[in-house]
Amino acid sequence: MDKTLGYLREILSNYTDQHSEGKQLYHKLSGGHYSSEGAFVKDLDQKEINFLNAILPKEINYAKEEQDEKRAYQLNEVYELLL
Repeated sequence: MDKTLGYLREILSNYTDQHSEGKQLYHKLSGGHYSSEGAFVKDLDQKEINFLNAILPKEINYAKEEQDEKRAYQLNEVYELLL
């Protein structure tokens, strides 16, 4: 799994308890064996895209606040593919 998808899987793990979309995406990502974030994004339905569009800006900002520029950059890569 590439590093970007690893970061995405990590943040999705925080959304598995209270969000069915988060749980679904976490399992999809964990079991999908995607070669890149582009391949993963192409496999998403509109509901999954909407969920990621809702959480990624917050997660990117959190990474920046924690001065984790690498994580912020990687998560932003996914966010840009969704748009």
